[in-house]
Amino acid sequence: MATNEPMMASMAGRYAAALFDLAKEDRHLPQVEADLAAFQSMLDQSADLRRLVRSPVISADDQAKALNAILAKAGLSSLTANFLRLIARNRRLFAVADMIRDFRALVARERGEVKADVASAHPLTPDQLTALKDMLRVQIGKDVQVNTRVDPALLGGLIVKVGSKMIDSSLRTKLNNLKVAMKGLG
Repeated sequence: MATNEPMMASMAGRYAAALFDLAKEDRHLPQVEADLAAFQSMLDQSADLRRLVRSPVISADDQAKALNAILAKAGLSSLTANFLRLIARNRRLFAVADMIRDFRALVARERGEVKADVASAHPLTPDQLTALKDMLRVQIGKDVQVNTRVDPALLGGLIVKVGSKMIDSSLRTKLNNLKVAMKGLG
């Protein structure tokens, strides 16, 4: 196995680690990573594919037939396609999104990257995103992969989560802290 961290306690983590080990051994990590990103994109864009993947009432045979048709058109590498067929045969296709997430985490760790989740009140411009990545790289000492999301409730500022650390510089939090401080004065 690639690691003995808590991820491996989950079924998805074990499958992801097995695929990671095979891809690394065969020197196909970039290809498998791209294949899984393409499959995740298909999942994100197709309600029918999500239903196929998640539905327990679709038989294993029907799931396999549909998946084979999709894989034939998707042009994924044989390693990735065989992995997807295996998890369908083992009735684990419902967890493919978790497996993809865990695989990406293993690849990021292999590259020495750290993942940061950033919430902002407004979409970040490319210049802001670059500046944020540079600042995080200096602070952490590693390359940082930034996943952004917009949360208008923040009003302004950012919430940055890296691992178990969180930096909350949102205007919403500052106003709430001021509110609590004002109540304490009275």
